[in-house]
Amino acid sequence: MSKQQDLNQRRKARVRARLRKVSGGRVRLSVFRSSQHIYAQIIDDTAGHTLAAASTLDKGLREGLKTGADIEAAKAVGKLIAERALANGVSTVVFDRGQYLFHGRVKALADAAREAGLQF
Repeated sequence: MSKQQDLNQRRKARVRARLRKVSGGRVRLSVFRSSQHIYAQIIDDTAGHTLAAASTLDKGLREGLKTGADIEAAKAVGKLIAERALANGVSTVVFDRGQYLFHGRVKALADAAREAGLQF
């Protein structure tokens, strides 16, 4: 493993460890960002299940977006994941930014999810 990959894994583990301490039994909204797409999942860690998922690869979003790697795409995914979470009865989550800074696409996804009704 390269040094950068090692640093990313350590940062991700550090963020997740902190989330476990403060979560209080809430499910987590996990974000993964690649160079071409952005993905979000609502995960129940106690049961080990994914309750809802959304990404720029979803058929409805893919057709309406210019690209899957910009802030507009992240906002669309944030809105969609919030709608799916609320449909499954989840209204309060813990935001898991993973190894990424809370900036740009990650922040846009979080803000759109808040505006659509998720609380975190």
